[in-house]
Amino acid sequence: MPRTGERGGPQTRARILEVANRMFLERGYEAVTVAEIAREAGVSKVTVFNHFLRKEDLFMDRATDAVDLLRSAVRDRAPGVDALTSLRDTSFRLLDTRHPLSGVSDRSEPFFRTIAESPALVARARAIASELQTTLTDELDRDPAFAGDGTLLAAFFIAGYSAVFVETARRRVAGEPTTTVVEDQRVRLERLFAALRDGLGPA
Repeated sequence: MPRTGERGGPQTRARILEVANRMFLERGYEAVTVAEIAREAGVSKVTVFNHFLRKEDLFMDRATDAVDLLRSAVRDRAPGVDALTSLRDTSFRLLDTRHPLSGVSDRSEPFFRTIAESPALVARARAIASELQTTLTDELDRDPAFAGDGTLLAAFFIAGYSAVFVETARRRVAGEPTTTVVEDQRVRLERLFAALRDGLGPA
């Protein structure tokens, strides 16, 4: 039965996420229903959707974190630091700390396997990339200190980072050592930002 005050807040959301991720990893995304997650978490199905717009967001819940990181890279960069440098610093900080959004955290391999086995999650990943591109474009266009083409920079950066991320996912699923994957990603990120800098100039 749903618990009293189940609409809750951060604790309810965290409990739903913990249950959903455990069930998805154990049984596969497609095999688990929202009703089962709600029952296991002790809440109603309505409460689940009060916290998450769609089932996919129960597994790919870091899209909001990615939006916040992009906004911060543009809005909170120090005076004299261009947007491309700030995006580069953010990307390498994620890698150096092995943040989940870098793809090299300890839990990345089962995460990638679950996505690869689900057409719905693959489609959601592509939609998230499109949403992130729109977010970054909007932030750059609003920034008076940015003098470049926001649409192009956002498109190239998101496409490039996505390509790096997908290759990292492939290597993790293939079982390559984490240290090897990290160093490879570092090289590919350097190439990405060199290409963006040479092609787009200061941003």
